[in-house]
Amino acid sequence: MLEKLINFLRDVRVEMKKVTWPTRSQAINYTIVVILISVGVALFLGALDALFTFVLDNFIL
Repeated sequence: MLEKLINFLRDVRVEMKKVTWPTRSQAINYTIVVILISVGVALFLGALDALFTFVLDNFIL
């Protein structure tokens, strides 16, 4: 069991050396893009919710 764990950790170490990490500016830019897309989707879904609520309140119920 301990041997499997050691082999796993060695493999993890080898794979982590292959990773291309983003630069600080890339990470900041990607974070900003994710936040903007999240806000955009939230606004879109909020607008749909408001529209459906309006339609249900005024025309169906």
